[in-house]
Order: sequence, then C-alpha cells, then structure tokens
Amino acid sequence: MKTCIVIPYYNHPGAIGSVVSALKPLGLHCFIVDDGSDESSRQVLSGIASRETWVEVLRLPENGGKGTAVMAGCDAALAAGFTHALQIDADGQHDVADALRVLDVSRLNPAAMVSGEAMYDSTAPRSRRYGRYLTHVWVWINTLSLDIRDSMCGLRAYPLAATCDIWRRSRIGRRMDFDTEIMVRLHWEAVRIIAVPTAVTYPSDGVSHFRMLKDNVYISWMHTRLFFGMLWRLPRLLSRRLMHRGPRAIA
Repeated sequence: MKTCIVIPYYNHPGAIGSVVSALKPLGLHCFIVDDGSDESSRQVLSGIASRETWVEVLRLPENGGKGTAVMAGCDAALAAGFTHALQIDADGQHDVADALRVLDVSRLNPAAMVSGEAMYDSTAPRSRRYGRYLTHVWVWINTLSLDIRDSMCGLRAYPLAATCDIWRRSRIGRRMDFDTEIMVRLHWEAVRIIAVPTAVTYPSDGVSHFRMLKDNVYISWMHTRLFFGMLWRLPRLLSRRLMHRGPRAIA
C-alpha cells in the first residue's frame, strides 16, 4: 500500500492551517484540491505549500463542487503511484486520532473502503442529523443492506483503483451528493465497506458550504437515480444478500 491524503478545499482559510498541522505527523503526501476558492483563500494555500514540502496544491479553475475536487485529487494520486487516499474535510470537523484509526483499518483491509461513522456532539445542527438519517434510509434501500452505516462522513479511505474506475465508467454526482453516491456504487461493485466511529465537531471556522435548497435537490435527484440503478441490479444484489454477514464496524 502507498497512501496519501486528499483534502477538497473551498474557502476555508481559517481552518486549513490547523488541519494541515494536525496531519503532518502522519508522514503522508497531501493533495489539497482548491475548488475555485477566492483570492484570499488561495493565498493561504500558497503559503502552506511554500512551507510544507509534503503538501501539493491542485487548483481547479472554477468551483465544481466537493465531488469534483475529490475526483481530481484521487485521479492525481493514482497517476502519481498511490494505491489509497485518505479523504478528510478542510473545515476541521475531524480528529486526526480518528484518521489514524481509519488508516490502520485500511492497511489491514486494503481492498475495502473504510469510512467514518459520525458520532455527533452538541455542535451538530439538528437539521443535519435528521437529513442524514433520511439519506441513510435511502442508502439502505438502494443497497438492500445495512452495510453502509454512514454515507456522508467526510473522513474515509479509498482504494484508488476501484474508486477511480467508478467515475470513469459512470457519471456521478459532483457536489454534496458525491460522498453518498460513490459509497453506494462501490457497494454495488462488491467493495467491502467498513465503518469506524468518528467524532465530528461543526465546523471550526464557522463556514458551511452546504446550500439548503440546491444541495438537497442534488441529493434528492441522486437518490432517485440510485433507486432505478438498484432496480436493474436487483437480482445480483439479492443474491449477495443471501450471503450477507451484516455491517462491518470497528469499535
């Protein structure tokens, strides 16, 4: 295994410095994908890259959404010879101790996708909790299983070859719908999904780029597309269901 870090970044200048500092002891190369940020946010990244030789900044010409940034980072990582990528958000929601646990589980299960399962504290908005639960229900329907315990957590480790192959063969959501859709499609391809309980704090710099109306429309359309995709995969999914051994969680 050869693992790197991929951070999708869009206008989080107040948090990214502490995120990078916390990740440095991991000793991994890091791709920060600037998804069309404003000038002041770009300057913060330039300063980080000039000080930290292990950080590489990839710049996208315009904002294409979180999924676009993650895909660009993973494609660059695969082309550079990495086999796995640790995705972590730029806003400081995640504890690096949890990232270490995700990496450890990934190293023991290199063919699997390892994802955080969010454990919220009092900073989490109630609307986010309810919205996530609704998405979880749709994911359980669209996979005919409970294997995916949290499809929206931004802390995860991808096996790059299998993951990049998904968007080369299928057009998938490129904004806030990406995190859920890539997990469902990996599950459809029989990639094992392993959950690691992860503490989540909302967010350190007070910036959220979730657009209540537009992103919920994207997510609703994603669930609709996945539902019809599940229907024609139904025989294969049911066959796998007969051998189902339950969701995989790491305590």
